[in-house]
Amino acid sequence: MQRARAGDRRAVSTIVVRPAPGKPTRALVQIGPLTLPAAIGRSGRSVMKREGDGATPIAAMTLLYGFVRGDHVPFLQTPLQMRRIRKDMLWCDQPEDANYNRLVKAPFKPSHEEMLRRDGLYDICLVLDWNIRSRRRHRGSAIFFHLIKHGYEPTAGCVAVNLRDMQRILPLLRKGTIIRVL
Repeated sequence: MQRARAGDRRAVSTIVVRPAPGKPTRALVQIGPLTLPAAIGRSGRSVMKREGDGATPIAAMTLLYGFVRGDHVPFLQTPLQMRRIRKDMLWCDQPEDANYNRLVKAPFKPSHEEMLRRDGLYDICLVLDWNIRSRRRHRGSAIFFHLIKHGYEPTAGCVAVNLRDMQRILPLLRKGTIIRVL
């Protein structure tokens, strides 16, 4: 795998996520000359993404903005808009709710994910435009580009890289960067 050179701070327009050979829950993230290992959904990839199926959507998704857990991760240099995660931040994953696939504020009774996670997966969490600007019920929610679990364990449908790699690529990202999952 090639490594980015120090000082290489050009914004990229497209990131390609392709399957890793022989492992349906692993991927390779290509950012210019840089290739990084990644984890994807526990069900691999799918063109027919559905809520709760554990698949990463095969699609071109626009990078919208991000979240950072400021008490775990130091200040990040990136042109991407980043919001500090607060304890009351949740993400609705209940298809029948009007707030489906949206950031909501606690207290919130319908099904949701906590953005301030104990496991650190969302210490840096980038929001991809999967089913957000043009929402459809049951098409999947909370498709993010975030940090991995130890051992590159599969995600619930997101793309995940390790902290060091995320810190290296953040300066290259901006709103509108396309994440293309093949």
